[in-house]
Amino acid sequence: MSGHSKWAKVKYQKAAKDPKRGQAFSKITNLITVASRDGADINTNPKLRLAVEKAKELGMPKENIERAIERGSGTGAEAKQLEELMCEAYGPGGTAILIQAITDNKNRTLAELRHLLSSYDAKMANSGSVRYMFKETGRLTIPKNKWDEDLELKIIEQGAEDIKELPETIEIYTPINNLHSLSNFLSNLIPGINLDTAIEYVSQQPVPITDPAIKQKLESLFDALDEHNDVEEIYSNAEYQL
Repeated sequence: MSGHSKWAKVKYQKAAKDPKRGQAFSKITNLITVASRDGADINTNPKLRLAVEKAKELGMPKENIERAIERGSGTGAEAKQLEELMCEAYGPGGTAILIQAITDNKNRTLAELRHLLSSYDAKMANSGSVRYMFKETGRLTIPKNKWDEDLELKIIEQGAEDIKELPETIEIYTPINNLHSLSNFLSNLIPGINLDTAIEYVSQQPVPITDPAIKQKLESLFDALDEHNDVEEIYSNAEYQL
């Protein structure tokens, strides 16, 4: 499962330190509202659970979180206006990009993203032409110093489908419906462990990037996309090999 973008993993950490705190709150509020349409119980709705956890990491007040859930699971007009989009694009260097957005005006958001992409040597792709290159899955990241072969065997028994070793961390991939269970298993097995969990789209067809100029174009594009108010997550199959 190598080659997926690391951008989505650091976006909310970045936002927590960003002076544009209001923008970060707005994005996560929309994410909670849309996720809660599939149910207001975080114990049975893994996407809502993760959105709420991100909101708490940002320091969002409890009442704000509750209002967002009520809007999404209730009948409020504001919730009905929001729509989740998954835009597909081709980026510099022949890369594939998925842009997850939440908007109250689909046509406006699509037009803005189309213009933004064209400014960075990228373009919108036809529906289905990019998404098939990615797999939606659950991901847990743990510090590498907590890892050993015995733990590896245990988490495979608990439903881990893939494991990736990075310089300082270990990434564990599991079906979305098993993410919470595996997270609880690790937390109970290793008290105090620092776990990062997410639901993300993982590239199945990574594209190696060896040109520093292409890497710079991609990072500039990702920065610009992240600044857009409607963009929630960005995924790419770019794999830097510099």
